[in-house]
Amino acid sequence: MTSASTGSMSAILERQKSANIREPYPSAEQRIERLDKSIDLLLTHSDALCDAMRDDFGHRSLDVSLAFDVGGSVDALRHARKHLRRWMRPEKRSPQFPLGLFGAKARVRYQPKGVVGIISPWNFPVNLAFAPLAGVLAAGNRAMIKPSEFTEHTSGLMADLISQYYEEDEIAVVTGGPEVGAAFSGLAFDHLVFTGATSVARHVMRAAAENLVPLTLELGGKSPVIVGHSADIQKVALRTMTCKTLNAGQICLAPDYVLLPEGKEDDFAAAAKSAVETMYPSGVTQSDDYTAVINERHYTRLQDCAEDARNKGAKIVDLDPGNTSTSSAYRMSPALVLDPKDDMQIMQDEIFGPLLPVKTYSNIEQAIAYINARPRPLAVYYFGDDTAEEDRILTETVSGGATINDVLFHIAQEDLPFGGIGPSGMGCYHGKDGFNEFSHRKAVYTQTKADLMSVLRPPYGEKFRKLMGSRLKH
Repeated sequence: MTSASTGSMSAILERQKSANIREPYPSAEQRIERLDKSIDLLLTHSDALCDAMRDDFGHRSLDVSLAFDVGGSVDALRHARKHLRRWMRPEKRSPQFPLGLFGAKARVRYQPKGVVGIISPWNFPVNLAFAPLAGVLAAGNRAMIKPSEFTEHTSGLMADLISQYYEEDEIAVVTGGPEVGAAFSGLAFDHLVFTGATSVARHVMRAAAENLVPLTLELGGKSPVIVGHSADIQKVALRTMTCKTLNAGQICLAPDYVLLPEGKEDDFAAAAKSAVETMYPSGVTQSDDYTAVINERHYTRLQDCAEDARNKGAKIVDLDPGNTSTSSAYRMSPALVLDPKDDMQIMQDEIFGPLLPVKTYSNIEQAIAYINARPRPLAVYYFGDDTAEEDRILTETVSGGATINDVLFHIAQEDLPFGGIGPSGMGCYHGKDGFNEFSHRKAVYTQTKADLMSVLRPPYGEKFRKLMGSRLKH
């Protein structure tokens, strides 16, 4: 796979910007055609893309790739295709009183921004390129995509397929390592989307600031699961472990720790072990449904996190004991980390793997205070049947999104915005919110035929002062 040069990326950007000037407002039919091309690309080449993702991970469930990378992308593209005509309509607004009485009009026009850069990560390499692309294309933009160098096979295949389906001045993929990513971040896009680690996002934001490029940052953080006293522990464990083992926990929205009522640790551990055994009866490290850690560096990092927690007094509960991998892939058994301390590495950094710390609390105020004392997470998950407690969680904590009585599901709703807040991100996409994110909302005011400004022009007199007096009354 040949890396792009700074000069070649700049040349592509200039061609796309020139094409945008020639065609500043693509019709609904043109936008739908571009969305259809992506849908056809994904459906026609789904097997090849899933094989490429399996090769990149060493082992990855083909079903997971088909459902979450290909299927999730197609869902987003089809949703945009279905609704974009309505999204494109100018939005009527109310002119300032009394201008509307004289025939003035106000509206918002949704104008394509131009060229949008997309930096996509390795954990869902297809979906996190094509899901934002759905909003980018629906809004009438062109796009340049920089996929991860960690998924070399998938990135190379996407570059090849997109070049077959699109002209370079519509969509282009550039590949390469960190130096290409850094140069890509510094290009003068009309908007830039980055999905990845908060630490990298700081560099992306600095680079984008040189050209005042607006950003959508989809990051991560430590998303908590709050287990209420009214929650069904079996349900909590099954649904939490479903997400924590999906893609081996390499998900920005994966539960990063559990806040559990005191005295329920053993029940949760038993239920979590049962859940894993039910989902992976042959053992996770032997199952075709389980995914490997992406590479040796991340595998070693996760092992070090577990060892650091063990050395500092935490109890590690292996949820798949007795199974050892015969594969060369970096398959890692899921494990609970009971009684973690805040000075442990696993409680300071986003885990991005199948390790799950479990902390206890005595009352809900304590749980809320613990969350609020830390950087704002990408998601908060609450389990329980206490609606007052649920409302307190939603009101008194701040997160990018939330799911009640499950995890992850809010991202699967195309009609809900997906995004973070503060250290977990800025901006959002999905559905209409993605269309808005990648559109310039241009304010348009149409003046009346009457010369309403005459009273505001000098020389000012009694009529002007009377008008001001009526406006400035208590």
